Amino acid sequence: MRKIIVLTFVTLDGIMQAPGGPTEDTSGNFTRGGWAVPYFDDAVGKIMGEQMSQPFDLLLGRKTFEIFATYWPQAEGGKNPINEATKYVASHTLTTHEWQKSVFLKGNVVDEIKKLKQQDGPDLQVHGSGNLIQTLLAHDLIDEFWLKIFPVTAGTGKRLFDQGTPPASYTLVESQASPSGVIIATYKRAGELKTASVDQLPDHLR
Repeated sequence: MRKIIVLTFVTLDGIMQAPGGPTEDTSGNFTRGGWAVPYFDDAVGKIMGEQMSQPFDLLLGRKTFEIFATYWPQAEGGKNPINEATKYVASHTLTTHEWQKSVFLKGNVVDEIKKLKQQDGPDLQVHGSGNLIQTLLAHDLIDEFWLKIFPVTAGTGKRLFDQGTPPASYTLVESQASPSGVIIATYKRAGELKTASVDQLPDHLR
C-alpha cells in the first residue's frame, strides 16, 4: 500500500499559493508570489534533495502539472527524479500530454486515487496542487505532511487547510529550523481530533 505525502511550502498564516515566483499562480488576483525565495537557503535545499532522493511517484493537479511540464522536461543535468517519476494527474480538462510517464486519472478522481493507494509501488508525493489537496483532505487520503513553514505572512491566497477541512489529529515525527528561519516539519496522520472534557480541565478553567 502506498502513502500519500504532501510536500508544501506554507506561510505562517497558512498560504501555499505561488511560493516560487510572481507569475507562478496569480489566480484570485494574487500578487505576492515568490515569498519563499528570499528564505530558501542551503539547509532547505538539502532537505528537499533528501526527501526527493527516495523512490516516489507524483500525484498532481492540472495547474501544477502544467507548471512542472514547462520546466522539468527541458531541465539541465540529465536524469532527475521529477522526470523519472510516474506523474498521476487529476484533471477534468487535460487528458493527454507528451511528457513521459504522465497518466491522467479518468472517472471519479477519489475512487482512482484510492485504487492507487492500494497498489504496490513507491509513495505518492503531492507538490503544489492546492485544489487537489482540498479533495484529499476531505476524503482523509493524506498520510503525511512534509511542511516547510516560512517566516512570512501573505494575508490572502490559497490556504493549505482551507474552509471545510475535516478535524483530525497529527503526530509530529521530526522537525528542525534552517538558518533563515524556515521550520521543516513532518506530521503523520494520527486519527480523530481529540478534545478535553470538562472533567479533564484544571479547576480554574471549569
